[in-house]
Amino acid sequence: MLKGFKDFILRGNVIELAVAVVIGSAFTAIVTAISTNLINPIIASLGSANMKGLGFFIKPGVDATFVDFGAVITASLNFLIVAAVVYFCFVHPMNIFADRRKRGQIEEEVPATESELLSEIRDLLAAQNGTGTHRN
Repeated sequence: MLKGFKDFILRGNVIELAVAVVIGSAFTAIVTAISTNLINPIIASLGSANMKGLGFFIKPGVDATFVDFGAVITASLNFLIVAAVVYFCFVHPMNIFADRRKRGQIEEEVPATESELLSEIRDLLAAQNGTGTHRN
């Protein structure tokens, strides 16, 4: 039972998923702060003086109709930064660890067929009876 649990936990995709969720959610706060305080002002500076940022109003004067390209660019950058950190700091090293672990394992023997097992039983019974003769 514990061996099955160990195999489940050490399976690559389970660990990758768990690490991605935990680290990704923790790292998102850092990336959001960088985006809000560094990237957003740079993107907003690309707009004109009377605009809220990089985008346009569908209906002039109605703030709810502002199409904000800067927010989309910021969200895309957030995703790329978080994905890169999770992959290069956690997923890639875990894949290397799994490959090294697989190389270190001894290949399992192929199980004997039913006829081979029956032949071995027959030979053992014949040796035990002292006859030593058997048919092929």
